[in-house]
Amino acid sequence: MSKQGGKGAAGKGKKPAKAGGDDKREDALQAVIIADYFQDRFRPFTLDKPRCLLPLVNIPVIEYTLEFLASNGVQEVFIYCGTHSEDIEQYIHESTRWSPNSAISPFSSLEFIRVSDATSVGDFLRDLDKRSLISGDFILVHGDLVANIQLDGILAKHRARREANRDACMTVVLRSVGEEPHRAAKARGITPVFVIDDTDGRCLQYDEIHPLMKDRRLLLDPSAFKHGSFELRSDLIDCGIDICTPDVLALWSESFDYELPRKNFLHGVLKDWELNGKLIYTEIFEDGYAARASNLQMYDCISKDILERWVLPFAPDSNLMHDQSYQKVKNNSFVESGVLVERGSKVLQSAIGKDTSIKAGSVISGSVVGRKCQVGKNVKIKDSYIFDDSTIEDGAVITHSILAGGVKIGANAQIPEGSLISYNVEIDRDVRLSTKPPARISAKTDNGQPVENDASLVGPGGKGAVYSVTADDSDSDSDDEGDGDPAQLQNNLIYSLEGLNISTLSVSTLASEDDYDSDEDDEHAGYLHAGDGQRERLSSFTSDDASKPDAFHGDAVNGLVDALRGDDNADFDSAKLEFMGLRLANNASDSSMRRAIAVAFTKRAAEMLTPEHGGLEPAKAAERVLKDKNGAVKFIKDVGVGGDDVKQQTEFALALQKGLVSVRGLEPSRAGTLLAALLQQLYTLDVLEEDGILAWWTDRRAAEGDTMTTVKERCKVLVDWLEEADEEDSDEDEDDEDSD
Repeated sequence: MSKQGGKGAAGKGKKPAKAGGDDKREDALQAVIIADYFQDRFRPFTLDKPRCLLPLVNIPVIEYTLEFLASNGVQEVFIYCGTHSEDIEQYIHESTRWSPNSAISPFSSLEFIRVSDATSVGDFLRDLDKRSLISGDFILVHGDLVANIQLDGILAKHRARREANRDACMTVVLRSVGEEPHRAAKARGITPVFVIDDTDGRCLQYDEIHPLMKDRRLLLDPSAFKHGSFELRSDLIDCGIDICTPDVLALWSESFDYELPRKNFLHGVLKDWELNGKLIYTEIFEDGYAARASNLQMYDCISKDILERWVLPFAPDSNLMHDQSYQKVKNNSFVESGVLVERGSKVLQSAIGKDTSIKAGSVISGSVVGRKCQVGKNVKIKDSYIFDDSTIEDGAVITHSILAGGVKIGANAQIPEGSLISYNVEIDRDVRLSTKPPARISAKTDNGQPVENDASLVGPGGKGAVYSVTADDSDSDSDDEGDGDPAQLQNNLIYSLEGLNISTLSVSTLASEDDYDSDEDDEHAGYLHAGDGQRERLSSFTSDDASKPDAFHGDAVNGLVDALRGDDNADFDSAKLEFMGLRLANNASDSSMRRAIAVAFTKRAAEMLTPEHGGLEPAKAAERVLKDKNGAVKFIKDVGVGGDDVKQQTEFALALQKGLVSVRGLEPSRAGTLLAALLQQLYTLDVLEEDGILAWWTDRRAAEGDTMTTVKERCKVLVDWLEEADEEDSDEDEDDEDSD
């Protein structure tokens, strides 16, 4: 166990040293796991267990983190424990795979480090600097990381940069949201914003935006312009994986006011880089999975992604732990041995632990149920997580909630969406918990003493009382500049929007109907939905309702139209930069950007038809508006359309149609002719493909109302030509096959 000494204590467990081990220590890949978070987000569950030992799809979270490190060749691991340090150490020492004394452990050494007076992650890392345990590059992660990516290539790039310039001290690993994002993208209460040199990946600036900030504007550091070309990225998932040199620890020690890795350290080092001379780089991966169960929404998202096999090899039937026996059964479910499911009950897209029984008439969907649980007759459990040894009696209904171990839910009780029921709580029969705010019930107080049971809440035969959370400053990853605390959003299984001046249509909640009840087209889940089902690349806290003009739309359209009106043939990059700055300042969604771009280009094209602006024919106006400015076509393709997906192209074509319909004084027939010309030009310029245009043609929204129908019909000649060309291509392909 741990030895005592000085400020903290370190408990070491090492395998016998191999020959030449001391000489090769410098080459050993090391990793540091932060297993305390100094937050209240998972209370009251963390009154009994640390977050890293809470079950995630019936496996303690830290198992995923350790497997990730092992799969990437880490040899030496240091675990910084805070609260519940004895529980973490005991769990590791009793593990047949991770125990330092285990013959099958993939690590040459694993050490526990305690810091008695730590109050932040910064205290841990300053302590690590003093201990001089780090001999070279190391991977810094948190104990709630779930990832299947391989770091070989990223490590090689990091080492190459370090060899070329000793001031290159850190590489931040980020996950692109991409075209098919996993659910983690929409569970971010706080949006990280990275300013990145797009030539070498160097990180130039870091800031954060959260939905409660009064002024959601990014102040761009003027020094960024010295680098010429750079990107402002708010579509990245920060999975908390950092590849560091020992210089990173020295930077922490030099600034004792640093507490948080991003808000304080990354922001501060980048801001003062001319003073400290240290360079930080980013590596953005497109394939693979990485996310942190850093709040209740992320816990929910990652659980569903594992159930849907997005995180292979981390699927239930991979049986990550040696005593597991999951098998995949019908309805995309997984059950362990000893599970009893009586006839007439259903298990849909769920995982059920060993020796659990489910009686007749019960339905469990999109949920995880632990071991040795008793589920009675006609029970309904949907999108919920139930830990080991819990009892759910006949007729109970549980919706999108978490029930910890040893919980008992009485007959016909109703547990509504967002409820958190902690260890050993008992809810009496026929009790219906309130939904405002979502119930959070504990059987003990913060100091570990039993609570005084609240019969009005849990019923006369119940056990437990309301647990109140008071978030402190450390529970937020961003400054509290708004009318509320973003930590309060992170604390809830579903975001509580009551009393906040935020559109409920735009703030992503984990209770969205599209999580499991999705259409076949969205069978892979993880898409962000807005309006008519188009995929979004990042979560937005700005309403996408086109009927409500906002500051972003007006400013963005005016800025683009002014740029298009310019007499010179200047590059379009300055207009793009201004547009992206407006997008960041207003945290505008992809659909808002698409709409603004379509409106701006259609407005300018329609303007060119008028005598005072040249009186051009529609075909010429369409060509001029797209080609007069260098980079305009690329801007439309990259930002307006946003990809090669048919749905994205359909949405942009529809946005063009709606933009022309809204132009005052433009006759529908002439608007239709101009639309046909624009679509043909965009097809010729490889911005839109025939599949995208044909999908728009068959979309019912393109014919909603007489005006929309008239405008659409003017494009029939173009559509007929595309269909004929498609048929000719098909015939040619068939002829080629016949000739083969």
